[in-house]
This record gives sequence, structure tokens and C-alpha cells, in this order.
Amino acid sequence: MGSALTTIGLPVALGIIMLGLGLSLTIADFARVLKQPKAVLTALVCQLLILPAICFGLVLLFQLPPVLAVGMMMLAASPGGTTANLYSHLFRGDIALNISLTAVNSVIAVITLPLITNFAIMYFQPFDDQLGLQWAKALEVFAIVLLPVALGMLVRRYWPKFADGMDRPVRIASVIILIVVIAGAVASNWELLVNNFTGLALITILFCLISLAVGYVVPRLLKIERRQAIAVSFEIGIHNATLAIVIAQTVLGSVELSLPAAVYGVLMFFVAFGFGFLIREREPQTAMAS
Repeated sequence: MGSALTTIGLPVALGIIMLGLGLSLTIADFARVLKQPKAVLTALVCQLLILPAICFGLVLLFQLPPVLAVGMMMLAASPGGTTANLYSHLFRGDIALNISLTAVNSVIAVITLPLITNFAIMYFQPFDDQLGLQWAKALEVFAIVLLPVALGMLVRRYWPKFADGMDRPVRIASVIILIVVIAGAVASNWELLVNNFTGLALITILFCLISLAVGYVVPRLLKIERRQAIAVSFEIGIHNATLAIVIAQTVLGSVELSLPAAVYGVLMFFVAFGFGFLIREREPQTAMAS
């Protein structure tokens, strides 16, 4: 029961989330990237180069077992989730930039996620009989990530009123399905999760905090305005844990591989919320200083 719920339910939940993302996207969201090249390039360099390198360092520092090490690297390679847009809205970030970044990131992740995962599998060698994500499996990643987004964008392009009407129900449905599926997955793998939770809690919290801090500090150092820095912070600090879990469990067929993303997925909400208040509370001082 638990495994059927996960193998069918999780990809369906992710599909609905990505469809919801597509319903809110237009070609203009991709085009906007060209108008804000500095912020977008900064975010992408942090997301694709700095964070995987930091995560790799953390994994070596914490001496994680090979399967969990690969799971952490998969999490680092996952693009920003749609939750990033919500946090950016809460803490007054540039949401338009978030939407553009999520769009671009989701496309790029189709290439970078298999690459980083394969590197981690080669380096840590958690599976004796597998070479990692072969092309057929990389295509599955493509199908899971981009097809629902493309479908949502087509609906928005040709039936905008329907897309607007569906936006809220799709979001609600995706949250409900996700909660049910994750609850089922947690229940069926409770012992495995409990045994690894304490070992993974510190590294996932640290990784989340460092990701958020890098996403905020690097743009500010490069004189990128504050609202954009907040957007970048949440975009690269909040990874799409659901995507990492789906690829681990359904594409690579390993529950253990999905544990770092599962633990991160729970703790990230609290860490990101606290970080949001941290950067938000400094606003009056910043305003006075400038």
C-alpha cells in the first residue's frame, strides 16, 4: 500500500504542482530574464555551481553513508520549488523574478540534475549494480519536470480565463495530494526515517541556512537591489524536495536515497521562515542607513 501510494501518488502530486506552475507562467516570464540578466546570472551561478560545491563539502565533513551522500547531492541539484514564490511574497521579495527563476531553473535542472546525481553516484558508489541515471532515466526526469509545465503554459496561452480559474484549485489539490502521499510514505518507512532523522537533521538545516544566506549575501555584495536579493535567497535556498524524492524513489527506486530530501522537506519550512524574519527585521536599519 505505502509503496503504491508513493510510486503512483508522488509523481502525480509533483505533476499537479508543476502543472500549477505552468498555469501561472507565460513566455514573458522567460523573456524577463533578459531584462534582469545580473540577478538571474547571479542566482544561476549560486544554484548550479556554489551550492552543489558547498553540499559536497558538507557531505564529506559529516561523513554521510554513500546512499545518503548521493541523496544530499540530488537535493542540492534540485531547482527552487514553487514554495519559494510564496516565501518571497511573504517577505517582500521580487516575485516576478522568482517566477522567472523557477521557470529557467526547471528547464536547466533537466540537464544539471542527472549530471550532478551521476557525479555523486560515481564518487560515492552507493549502488554496486547501477551506473546512475542513464539517458532513459534522464528522459523520465524531463517528462516529470517539463511536460506538466508545458501543458500548463499551453492552457494559459489559449484558455487564460480557465487557467486563472484553475490556479487556486490546482494549488489546493497539489498541497492536499502531497500531504496525503508524504504521510503515507512516512508511515510506511517510519523506522527508516526515524533511524536517520537525527543524523540528517543537522546537515539539512545547515545546508538550508547556507543556501539562503548565499542567495541573499552574494547578490547584495554585487549591488543587486534588496527585493531581488530576497527573491534569489528563497529561490536557491528552498529546493524542490518533492522532485528529489520522486526521482530517488520512482526513477532510481531507492527509498533510502530520498531520506535527505524528506528530512529537508520538513525542516526547510521552519528554517526559511526564521531566515525571512531575519532579513526582514533589518529593513528599517537598512532604510535608515541608506
